[in-house]
Amino acid sequence: MCLVLLGWRAHPEYRLIVAANRDEFFTRPTQSLRRWDEVPGLLAGRDLGAAGPVPGTWLGLLPEHHRFATVTNVRGPGEVRTDARSRGALLMDFLRGDTVPEKFVRGVAAAADDYNGFNLITSDLETLWWHSNRGERTPRELPPGFHGLSNSALVGSLEPDGGVTTGTAASAWPKVRDGVRALRAVTAADPADPTGYLEVLADRGRAPESELPDTGLGRLAERAASARFVFHPVHGTRCSTVLLVRKDGTYTMTERTFGRFGREQRTVSFDGHVELP
Repeated sequence: MCLVLLGWRAHPEYRLIVAANRDEFFTRPTQSLRRWDEVPGLLAGRDLGAAGPVPGTWLGLLPEHHRFATVTNVRGPGEVRTDARSRGALLMDFLRGDTVPEKFVRGVAAAADDYNGFNLITSDLETLWWHSNRGERTPRELPPGFHGLSNSALVGSLEPDGGVTTGTAASAWPKVRDGVRALRAVTAADPADPTGYLEVLADRGRAPESELPDTGLGRLAERAASARFVFHPVHGTRCSTVLLVRKDGTYTMTERTFGRFGREQRTVSFDGHVELP
């Protein structure tokens, strides 16, 4: 998952709003959003390309236990370890467990680092926590409001004046900064319609050259990856996911999948109810 936009207790009718894009190689085997037989009630896509015995995912909701989690990788030149544990398996550790988010992320932070760089979001729909094994200010509970993250070890949070800050000297990436603002606009205009959030995720505008990060991809690839929706024949946006959890406990989870060059494949949607804490 390479862009996650969050509205956490940011609307009087919604506990959680998520709009997220997963960017991945098109050759990596994947199953789209579905209910898992081996984890009753879990709604998630499945990463079939992860090493190890534990099935992984990049974003999942377990309504029966009011648990939500998502993960992105943190890009860094020369940091990829071939012996690292799957980041999707880390996410599954939280979803299938019963540890509260704060205790879980603090435990991960205190343990030996068996992973390549990641951002991890965990929630029991009572609190929302972020942790990155490459971050300077984690673990951290995210306050009510609008937040966004991508593939740097930073969370961009929307301020009352419209600015997006990270709490550090570093700036939020343009796709995060502009995505968080767009999420707020859709939430204010028509929060119940997943189409508006999917349109936010579909934006293919690229960052100005002066704002491109340097994560070791090379300038051409950095430019392509700077868009919210990554349009590329080899590595691009594979799916867009929208999750709406209302204050009454009802939820809608929608996924739109894509092939090479952004070719739309299908859209699926699930509805249900979660017992909110």
